[in-house]
Amino acid sequence: MEMILLLVRQNVLMALYLLIGYLLFRRKLISVQGSAELGKILLYVIMPMAIVNSYLREFSAEILSGFLFSLLAAATALLLSMAVSALFFRKNPVRQFGAAFSNAGFIGIPLVQAVLGAEAVFYIASFIAFLNILQWTYGVFLMTRNREAISSKKILTNPIVISFAVGLLLFFLPVELPSVLTSLTSTLSQMSGPMAMMVLGTYLAQIRLSELFTSAQSYLCCLVRLILIPVLTILLLTLAPESLVLPRMAILLAAAAPVGSNIAIFAQLYGQSYTEAVKDVCLSTVLSIATLPLMVWIAEGFW
Repeated sequence: MEMILLLVRQNVLMALYLLIGYLLFRRKLISVQGSAELGKILLYVIMPMAIVNSYLREFSAEILSGFLFSLLAAATALLLSMAVSALFFRKNPVRQFGAAFSNAGFIGIPLVQAVLGAEAVFYIASFIAFLNILQWTYGVFLMTRNREAISSKKILTNPIVISFAVGLLLFFLPVELPSVLTSLTSTLSQMSGPMAMMVLGTYLAQIRLSELFTSAQSYLCCLVRLILIPVLTILLLTLAPESLVLPRMAILLAAAAPVGSNIAIFAQLYGQSYTEAVKDVCLSTVLSIATLPLMVWIAEGFW
């Protein structure tokens, strides 16, 4: 129950950050270009720093065991979500992409950091890295139906994948960063929650609120992304040992996050329905304020 209350409190805070972004855009204090540039700061600086910061810890066999479990659990959970989304949205690439890939970076990192502690980001870093690789392979194929459109260069130069690799090196090698660098990564990682939600608030401000709640397909996408996939993930994670409670809960929060904001970028990039993608991102983000605590409550009942 304590974790649920913490999650509710964090969701209220994130809703307020969302509102700030919404109002800034509506009052023309942030433009479309400005919101895109804030998104780049988040993607290329703040999220990578949060991932690297989570790996700045002393190596131990217990932590290694949790990390190896998180690798397996992340890969399995993502394959599960891809299979479920394909069953529901085979003829709609935008929603198949949206239902399959959660906003584990923008939403998952701040939530896990606030509710489970900064050290728990360590356990979802693999989820986020796998998710980014799958978006640039399977996701690109969904959008284009062309295998030649998949670019290995974009995978290898992805800031999340790079930060994951750097974090692994820092964890396994006996290297201690100077205090000024550890302070830098720690401070920047704490900006992930407010910045992510303000950016999403600017996305929300770009569509009419009356249109947000009128699409039956958007509701179906949210049902699959926010309820069905997380419940199946909970059942999957019941197979894990009880001692792995922290990595198990971290993976669940990543898997139960709303539709990833990257879907809007991919839809625009590959000539799909950008406005529908933005609706799914915004609606699922709003609804996740209620569904995320619900999923944690269900998980605590099973585990």
